[in-house]
Amino acid sequence: MNLSEIGHKIYDTRKKREFRRYIVFRARGFIYRGRMKAIDDFFQSTPLLSSVADTYPFVYEQPMRAFFYHRSTFDERIALVENHMAFLAGCLAPDAMRDLYNLKEIALWDGIEVEGRQLSLELSFEPGQRKEGLLSVMLRYGGAPFYQIIFWIGRDMIRRSEEWAMYIGAMQGPNMDDAKDAVKKVTKACHAYRTKNLILYSAQAVARSLRLTRIYAVTNEGYYANNHVRADRKLKTDFSSFWIEAGGSKTSDERFDELPLIEPRKTMDEVPTRKRNVYRKRFALLDEIDAAIEAGMKNIMRDGE
Repeated sequence: MNLSEIGHKIYDTRKKREFRRYIVFRARGFIYRGRMKAIDDFFQSTPLLSSVADTYPFVYEQPMRAFFYHRSTFDERIALVENHMAFLAGCLAPDAMRDLYNLKEIALWDGIEVEGRQLSLELSFEPGQRKEGLLSVMLRYGGAPFYQIIFWIGRDMIRRSEEWAMYIGAMQGPNMDDAKDAVKKVTKACHAYRTKNLILYSAQAVARSLRLTRIYAVTNEGYYANNHVRADRKLKTDFSSFWIEAGGSKTSDERFDELPLIEPRKTMDEVPTRKRNVYRKRFALLDEIDAAIEAGMKNIMRDGE
């Protein structure tokens, strides 16, 4: 393990701030060299993991920094990274896993056209998302990032079991000039189904395709940083309220809420007569997305499992 070489892959040392982070990375790597050797041993244990670490060297940085969730420890972050990568290595085809950590997206749903712009879903990951997780379900609109859920996969630490769960580290909305107008157009095209519900629904479908048993989501109290809080202490993004609104419930750890694997649906008897046609179209669209994600995930699983 050459921390100097790894650090230069991670940081653009021509920039003052990045150079400072590089120096801190080297210093922490020296102080925690025993732990860093353990991480390196894990990633050098198989050719697949070694190639992932080579194209995504941030796996050496993420455990060092206070990422993922509030008050996470160094050892917890090491376990988090290793468990996530071990799970994917065990269920995904090697080429698919390499692609995900080499800035290549995997199509999940070809989508629909909304006023001349394509709405689609993909599984992908970029280093800029590494503070909140290790993988992302991305909703694109006209080719641009529109909504995404960033997550990692790990053992169920809430129930202290060996079962696997999805942990949602963050949900990010549109960052474009016409964001409000785009949200209205997409919501209308999805039969009055809100865009943030659509991205969560898609993440739930991915979790089911991976045969995960639980979904947990980081709350306002669990968010790793305070950049979701404005200077006046009001929330820019209220994670907790949305998780509960989406059918979530509190857990024994205030940093995480639990979300259902399947979004509850109203029966037609519960829907006012005047809205039933809209709901039928909405449910048909969601069923289409479900089937597309299941097929897309099956295509990248080992032996098509």
